[in-house]
Amino acid sequence: MAAIHSQLSADCIVLGRFSLCHLLLMNDSSYPWFILVPDREDIREIYHLDTTDRKQLLDESCQLSEFIMSAFEGEKLNVAALGNQVPQLHLHHIVRYTTDPAWPTPVWGRFPARPYNDQVLGEIRSKFNSAGLDGYQPVVESYLA
Repeated sequence: MAAIHSQLSADCIVLGRFSLCHLLLMNDSSYPWFILVPDREDIREIYHLDTTDRKQLLDESCQLSEFIMSAFEGEKLNVAALGNQVPQLHLHHIVRYTTDPAWPTPVWGRFPARPYNDQVLGEIRSKFNSAGLDGYQPVVESYLA
């Protein structure tokens, strides 16, 4: 298993994983903000993945996108793979609303993060755990340690 970059680990909560990717939740309750991190060593760009993994990443991204837009009733979805500060390939999926604090500008660095409380985090975990997403497995407690 490829290690998740230390900056992602510091900023995010691990929710689970798909066949290829770890699923992270950015610990900022201002936006439903999820990140897919392919479980591959030394990959910085999507084109660095082999053809099979590229297709799997797209499948997982589309499945995640469809689910979160429905579950969080989003108005717009921002998907991006910037990697300017974290070199490990990771794909952001941010549900946006015309009423969110950063609308219509990008969310990066606009406002300090507002961490999730345990109740809301539990509700998000429950949404994913009961969604029946193909290949999704929730994180197990031993993985959190």
